[in-house]
Amino acid sequence: MQDTPKKAPKDGVEGEGSYSGTRDYNQRTADFIRKGKVDKAAQDAKRAMDSGEGEALKSAEQKGKAGDPRGMGKAKQ
Repeated sequence: MQDTPKKAPKDGVEGEGSYSGTRDYNQRTADFIRKGKVDKAAQDAKRAMDSGEGEALKSAEQKGKAGDPRGMGKAKQ
């Protein structure tokens, strides 16, 4: 199978500054809010934090806040 280069989007710049990706994210976020799913998601998140997976979630949060969520900047010991 041969890799086929993707066509450049009609509106220009794509990549790290993906306009279409930003539009898609903004649209999905607006739809999520408009459909009233925020409260349920918050309740689900609270239950998860209070459950057995809470420590793993807190650890992942700290890694994300540190700017290296995959731990790729640190040598494994």
